[in-house]
Amino acid sequence: MTTPVPTITAAAAAPAEPRVRVVYLANLVAQMGIIVTGAVVRLTGSGLGCPTWPECVEGSYVPTARQEEAWHKYVEFGNRMLTFVLVVLAIAAVVAAIWDQRRRVRAGLPARPVLLALAFVPIVGTFAQAILGGITVLTGLHPLTVSAHFLVSMGIVAGCVALVTRSRDSGDRPIVLLVRGEVRILTWALVCVAAVVVILGVLVTGSGPHSGDAQAEHRFGFDPRTVAWLHADVVLFFLGLLVALLLALRLTDAPRRAQRAALVVLVVALAQGSVGYLQYFTGLPILLVGLHVLGAVCLWVAVLLVLPTQRDRGIGG
Repeated sequence: MTTPVPTITAAAAAPAEPRVRVVYLANLVAQMGIIVTGAVVRLTGSGLGCPTWPECVEGSYVPTARQEEAWHKYVEFGNRMLTFVLVVLAIAAVVAAIWDQRRRVRAGLPARPVLLALAFVPIVGTFAQAILGGITVLTGLHPLTVSAHFLVSMGIVAGCVALVTRSRDSGDRPIVLLVRGEVRILTWALVCVAAVVVILGVLVTGSGPHSGDAQAEHRFGFDPRTVAWLHADVVLFFLGLLVALLLALRLTDAPRRAQRAALVVLVVALAQGSVGYLQYFTGLPILLVGLHVLGAVCLWVAVLLVLPTQRDRGIGG
């Protein structure tokens, strides 16, 4: 006599536990936050506030009174300490993923190895960033390492977005598109252009006055005005694609949540563009540049969140 194999139904399938999804969301927020605090370090000229790594100053892991970096050492040291918060949250994400996997197996539900794999993104990325941050300090804030530091963070954020959105799915069966294939292609094009916008934004910053330390003269060898214009041109292309996507979603009667997600991107993009032009014409004041970095992170997340609204994952056999 053979034991019947249980059928997984819509009622039986379930997303990750709410408490687990909270842990994943906390990692996303924290990874976004560390990008902004890193920008604060750079904009206040505190990038070499702790001139050595992993120590803050030779012979001490914490700032000392004998340092010449004044208050900059506390800004840089504070940002370093936030890394430990990221490590704790990243470990919590892995533990939560393992616990959720075991819960699903005990309940007779299919395991979701993709969530376990994505749960390792924050911890692997955080340790990689710690090493890259040390290299950045040891190379005197070279623009290549500073830029890589930022771009890796944006990659980690993308992984965290995938973790949060996939944890809401009931399963991992093949994707069922809720929009036309052409709309999906247009959305992926928007994501790719958004990535180019981010990269060009990094080049603009690396060519401008905010190197991260008053004594650091490292800059990219690009003309700041030319790079800024190129960045603005690609932003306009991005906005054109976004308007086309909004029209396509509307005309093809796409799900309301997909239309709302694209509309959120438009609002964030317009706000970000306004700040960008304002900072350019006012001489790149620190406050506006910091807001622009925050806007870049929010825009990147908003763009990535459009993709999951356009698909579903079936649970049938």
